[in-house]
Amino acid sequence: MSRAGNVWDNSAMESFFSTLKTERTATKVYRTRNEARTDVFDYIERFYNPRRRHSKLGYLGPMEFEARAMLA
Repeated sequence: MSRAGNVWDNSAMESFFSTLKTERTATKVYRTRNEARTDVFDYIERFYNPRRRHSKLGYLGPMEFEARAMLA
């Protein structure tokens, strides 16, 4: 579609959605759309954003990274 670094390079989102599918939704069957929406929201807000380790943060979770930054 485009070269890396261009506006149309969506590798970050592709990586996120791959992780979401692998870690959360691939093995589940949702009865309703609302149930799926709630589960994905829970994954993003309660696990992926605050606790999941990120390579850009030295493999620390965001909360742990910020706590260490406050001590420095």
